[in-house]
Amino acid sequence: MWFHPLSIRIPIWEQIQIFISWEIDVYFETISLFYGLNLQKKDYVTFTEKDYEKVLRTISIEKANKLGIIVLIPVFVVFTGIHSFFWGNHLLDYFRTDFSPIKILRDGSLFFIACLIGIVLHELIHGISFALFAKRGFRAIRFGIMAPFLTPYCHCTEPLKIRHYLFGALTPAVILGLGPAITGLFIGKYLVTFLGIVFIVSAIGDLMIAHLLWEEKPTDYAQDHPSEAGCFVFRKR
Repeated sequence: MWFHPLSIRIPIWEQIQIFISWEIDVYFETISLFYGLNLQKKDYVTFTEKDYEKVLRTISIEKANKLGIIVLIPVFVVFTGIHSFFWGNHLLDYFRTDFSPIKILRDGSLFFIACLIGIVLHELIHGISFALFAKRGFRAIRFGIMAPFLTPYCHCTEPLKIRHYLFGALTPAVILGLGPAITGLFIGKYLVTFLGIVFIVSAIGDLMIAHLLWEEKPTDYAQDHPSEAGCFVFRKR
């Protein structure tokens, strides 16, 4: 990887992110040209006070974390109950066969690694989903961590239509949450279902933001808040 000497003052992480953003953006543009698709929005909208009402829509990270713990119980009960209904005592086989501390440590480590990978994929899916509709593509996407809460985030620096913003907000919950949870029910693998449960609950913040925007007009705009979880909504007057 090559960087211009003048970029030496830019932190290496930001340089890598800029490079990756450029690579992915070129990929999007290539796919768009090859298939004749218009994946990215090509026009900017100027939000004047005369034409748009600006409304703040944010959530509390602390509240989201507490709600996630509460939501975990019904989500766990529903999916575990359905799994048990179709697969019977198969759920308990794990604890009946070759149950040992070594097995718990091994499987626990694998599960932890899977969760870490899932966290990265969660934010990456956000970024790709938002980039599909951003004028500058993936170059409009930024990743980081909210230090006080150790919460990773994906930030789109451009305003998006509400329907596009909702698509980007909910896609990780569908792909990493509902997808594995339902797949596990079909194939009889509870570990897959349980991973889905974890990532459904992990997306509670996204679901809360989606709830705030659900009654907004899909053709209005949402702009990620620069420092809080949520966005500004620009309503057409």
